[in-house]
Amino acid sequence: MPELPDLTVYSEHLQRRVTGKRLTAIRIASPFLLRSVTPTVDEVAGREVVGVRRLAKQIVLALDGDYFAVVHLMIAGRLRWRDDHVAVPKRLGLAAFDFADAAGTPKGSLLLTEASKKKRASLRLTRGAAALAALDPGGLEVCATTFPAFFERLRNTPHTIKRALTDQRVVAGIGNAYSDEILFRARMSPFKQGRHMKEAEARRLFAACRSVLDEWTARLRANAGDAFPGEGRGNKVTAFHPEMAVHGKYKEPCAVCGSPVQRIVRPENETNYCAKCQTGGKLLADRSLSRLLKDTYPKRIEELEG
Repeated sequence: MPELPDLTVYSEHLQRRVTGKRLTAIRIASPFLLRSVTPTVDEVAGREVVGVRRLAKQIVLALDGDYFAVVHLMIAGRLRWRDDHVAVPKRLGLAAFDFADAAGTPKGSLLLTEASKKKRASLRLTRGAAALAALDPGGLEVCATTFPAFFERLRNTPHTIKRALTDQRVVAGIGNAYSDEILFRARMSPFKQGRHMKEAEARRLFAACRSVLDEWTARLRANAGDAFPGEGRGNKVTAFHPEMAVHGKYKEPCAVCGSPVQRIVRPENETNYCAKCQTGGKLLADRSLSRLLKDTYPKRIEELEG
């Protein structure tokens, strides 16, 4: 799933390409995509783009007349840019957003695709600040908030830190991949309870959130250069990057201690962590494996390595 760094770079590239252009048409190829009734596509088409921004894990095209087109990519949704108006891809294509200059000369198409049979990506058309605000789940923008606000939010959530970081009502823009990287940077167990955190621990987590997100945004920005995100080698929009410390690195050696990276599998995602660096050597129970192995499931990393 594209997260804050990916969505920030997407938004920056769109800002440069479409601001001041007219959204001449929205060509919807999937009946599952549009999740709103009013305003209609015809009401939105023909309006000038006045800005592009991120709202939690959504990308917002702001149009004149106080209209907004809000795209949520979910897990498998991706954006592609083409300099000409092109057909919506047949197999993966969900929609195309066509842009033109004031004279009506085509200036490109933004393609929305989804590489999944489960059509979860969505488009919502709204009008007015209140309607747009209703689509904001309310999570803190960790790179723009203060530590006291962050600490208070953590202490008021009943979740584990892993779940709190990925809950868009608590913190905005972070998902499965970057929460793994943040927790590794903070040397913190994903199962630690937010409401039980001490101030020193929360400060360490706050700093890790900011440093990981800032570093990866800069890295993805540099990888893209002038090319649209996802276009060209080394410029992929993906949850798995070779440079990541633990996410997607199951059984690979930790870059800090050399111990094999562990994982906890859930139906929709998995958590990757280093037992030596984050949990004092304790192996966290993976529901499927621990239930299968029962008493033989190792409790500590030393048992597993032995």
